[in-house]
Amino acid sequence: METTLIYVLFGAFFLLLVMGAPIAVSLAVAALATYLTLGENPLAFVQMAFTSVGAFPLMALPAFILAGALMEAAGISKRLVDIAEAFAGPMTGGLGAATVFACMFFGAISGSGPATTAAVGMLMIPAMAKRGYSKGYASAVTASSGGLGVVIPPSIPMVIFGISGMGLQPPPEAVAMHGSFQTLSIPKLFIAGVVPGIVIASFLLAINYFISRKRGYRGLSDSWSYSGIWTALRKGFWSMLAPIIILGGIYTGLFTPTESAIVAIVYTLIVGIFIHKELLLKSALRTLETTTWISGRVLLILFTATVFGRLLVENRVPAHIAEVMLSVTDNTYAIWAMIIAFLLFVGMFMETLAAIMILTPVLLPIMYMLGMDPVHVGIVVVCALAIGFQTPPLGENLFVASGIGGSSIEEISVKALPFAAGSITAIFIIAYFPQLSLWLPSIMGY
Repeated sequence: METTLIYVLFGAFFLLLVMGAPIAVSLAVAALATYLTLGENPLAFVQMAFTSVGAFPLMALPAFILAGALMEAAGISKRLVDIAEAFAGPMTGGLGAATVFACMFFGAISGSGPATTAAVGMLMIPAMAKRGYSKGYASAVTASSGGLGVVIPPSIPMVIFGISGMGLQPPPEAVAMHGSFQTLSIPKLFIAGVVPGIVIASFLLAINYFISRKRGYRGLSDSWSYSGIWTALRKGFWSMLAPIIILGGIYTGLFTPTESAIVAIVYTLIVGIFIHKELLLKSALRTLETTTWISGRVLLILFTATVFGRLLVENRVPAHIAEVMLSVTDNTYAIWAMIIAFLLFVGMFMETLAAIMILTPVLLPIMYMLGMDPVHVGIVVVCALAIGFQTPPLGENLFVASGIGGSSIEEISVKALPFAAGSITAIFIIAYFPQLSLWLPSIMGY
């Protein structure tokens, strides 16, 4: 019976995807077909799905999306970019480096890859093109750096991983072999994402430097301007405070990730209306429209993916996969290599949040059997799936950057390959050295 259910669940899912059905529809129909095969009341499907979107941490999702949209409308993102440009100065590949730093800054606000790409790209891609950078390269740097938006906390995918993984207890066999495991929490995931985000950004900066040196790309100015740096810092003071307030509040325990998102919204409204005086009623209403559209799409996927994942767990699919993988090899490095390769492949075709919802119940039991910390697993999963933002055919960041810069998807994809290779190398380092993820949470008492 279990085998039949697996065939129904995955068969219906992949058939609908091949037919071109949206991911949410594919998940819902596959789960409903499985429920009917089991002879269970379909109302349980609805009840389970409704419960999934009622979790308090999930409120952070629309709140962070709104905060990011408001910050762009309030001029905060533009000032962060100006600061990054000022510090880049005349250095080789300075504008490319400024783009990476700007994505890190904005990623600490928005928590979204496409949102980060759009906010930074609208400012940086035209600036790089004017300075002699090819539009394809400018778009590729922006699309690749935009993935930092989901790695640098706060991160929407980390929120989803935390919600998906908190209900999964370690298998008794894993506890018997490795002892008790650390608890999984969203604040801990946020803190753990800082160092891996810096590692990936460092690889992007190094690749940008070598390519820029070869092609003669430089920054905005011919010399360092300390007065320009001071002016950018002075004008961007309130913008710089935004990520400090958000992350500082979370790390000190002053407020939860959900509460921090609300604080970010209130802070942005105050800065945008009373200090920068750039947040107008029309643009504020437009941010509400954007937030509603993105949040609705995400919650619909979450709604259906939760039921799909629950069916996987109830039918012991993750346990079977774990047994198969561990029967092939119990070498931690080899299993990490297989999982990363699998995540990179999935990220090319499946929306990140849906992939996390589906794969977390499968991957966590495997890694528990190897004695892996769930927080470390979450960081690697998010980082690996983030590559999907810059790899076709899904490649959301590629489409955003293409729309801004006017270059073809094919051109951007080719020029983004070195950055994708660098990011993948960084992910293997993060996976093989768990302390890169766990060091900061440990010293902060988590």
